[in-house]
Amino acid sequence: MNILLLGSGGRECAIAWKLQQSPLCKQLFIAPGNAGSSAFGNNISLSVNDFEGIKQFCIKEHIDILFPGPEDPLVAGIYDFFKKDPELKHIIVVGPSKEGAQLEGSKAFSKKFMQRHKIPTAAYREFNNDNFEEGIVYLENHILPIVLKADGLAAGKGVVIAQSTDEAISTFKSMIKDAQFGDASKTVVVEQFLDGIELSVFVFTDGTNYVLLPEAKDYKRIGEGDKGPNTGGMGAISPVPFADATFMRKVIERIVEPTVKGLKDEHIIYQGIIFVGLIKVDNEPYVIEYNCRMGDPETEVVMPRLQNDLVEMILKMSEGKLNEVTVQHDPRAACAVMLVSEGYPGNYPKGRVMTGFEKVKDSLLFHAGTATKDNAIITNGGRVIAITSYGGTIKNALAKSYENAALIEYEGKYYRRDIGWEFTS
Repeated sequence: MNILLLGSGGRECAIAWKLQQSPLCKQLFIAPGNAGSSAFGNNISLSVNDFEGIKQFCIKEHIDILFPGPEDPLVAGIYDFFKKDPELKHIIVVGPSKEGAQLEGSKAFSKKFMQRHKIPTAAYREFNNDNFEEGIVYLENHILPIVLKADGLAAGKGVVIAQSTDEAISTFKSMIKDAQFGDASKTVVVEQFLDGIELSVFVFTDGTNYVLLPEAKDYKRIGEGDKGPNTGGMGAISPVPFADATFMRKVIERIVEPTVKGLKDEHIIYQGIIFVGLIKVDNEPYVIEYNCRMGDPETEVVMPRLQNDLVEMILKMSEGKLNEVTVQHDPRAACAVMLVSEGYPGNYPKGRVMTGFEKVKDSLLFHAGTATKDNAIITNGGRVIAITSYGGTIKNALAKSYENAALIEYEGKYYRRDIGWEFTS
């Protein structure tokens, strides 16, 4: 099979690493890729949103599978674009239709979907410019803290947990009146704050059947002790110790199965990944959000623990036969530590030369914001590289990742030294 993987982050690097292991993978192309993904396939200079360019490439290289890594092309309708084109419709697309991708593309859409199918989630209201003043009154009378979410895609930065009424109102005004996130914050979803511990569950579905990939927990705050602003993710662990059989049975019965069935009942085409962001509150699972693709940096621990042939799973998905797949998990823990650029998640420099790769032993390096220049690897993003290690325990896996994190050098390197802190003390 000839495969085109879209994206340039650590998620795509980990997926590329997994895809190229399959004997069914003849050629793998990554568009645009990064300095690390080139070890697993051919990087192609194509934007993930250049549908016409992607079309021409797929025809030229006889692509059999298109795997969109990030959410942008899915929310923009790349599945529909392929299936409506006579020259492309035979290509397997790993991802939902444009309507299905609204589970991530619109917080209001996903909240209404959960309400219709009685899927447990936080109570909410949505507001826009038309009922702005009503929203102010609602915030003034809401218990604290309170969660405000931009309805659309905001690169992971459109969620604020306000600790005071003043902060809530200021954020609300910035999102709607000042277009803080452009069109994404024309509508704002205001949610009840749920106090608990989070985890990520990954559902792989063919539209009728589903399997669960290994679960993971990521760490979003920039600072140790879960302090400071949110990032795209500073590290991840898998398995998640509190996600035991009893808890996961609740997740499956109350969330996973109603989600897959709800999509099918509403005739929403969905073949691919449903990322369910969950929070455990008093031993009960609630949905925080859906994503229509794999998470990052969770993919950097999920793919190393997935023992199945990923290409074979994709073919079963396309045939509607995921019920024939039994997912095999590596019994070891896998833990990732993300090295980032100074200044991240705010403004950060690019072009810093990286060294020390040859010193790394017994860890997987999943490049994220990296590029090559003058035969050197340089930083090219906020999150630079994920260092993933296996271990008999989470503590042992993290120790190996931290050992190797110290060996990779570039100016302004930063990483959290307390990933997995709840499970290693």
